[in-house]
Amino acid sequence: MTNTSRYTPPSEIATMTDLRAQIDRLDTEIVRLLAFRQAHIDRAAELKPGEGMPARIEARVHAVLDNVEAKAREAGFDPALARGMWAEMIEAMIAREEAVIGTGEEE
Repeated sequence: MTNTSRYTPPSEIATMTDLRAQIDRLDTEIVRLLAFRQAHIDRAAELKPGEGMPARIEARVHAVLDNVEAKAREAGFDPALARGMWAEMIEAMIAREEAVIGTGEEE
């Protein structure tokens, strides 16, 4: 999990220059974490065929979205925004998996 203690609380930042610099550092860390998440999805595309799993597993999609929404609420992040962002990301990642393993339907 991200260690927010190494960041200055927004209320303690005095200038827009400093605020923007911290936002840029946060964006860098978020992208790094998303890239690491994507590497996990790529590994899932390698593992799923051997376990007889399709790229899209609706129950898993819903579970992830529900979990993200709950975690966002706990963290003080807009839960609807988090759910929407993750839904879009999940669709892109499923498409990435399907490019490797197929859709599981006759093509």
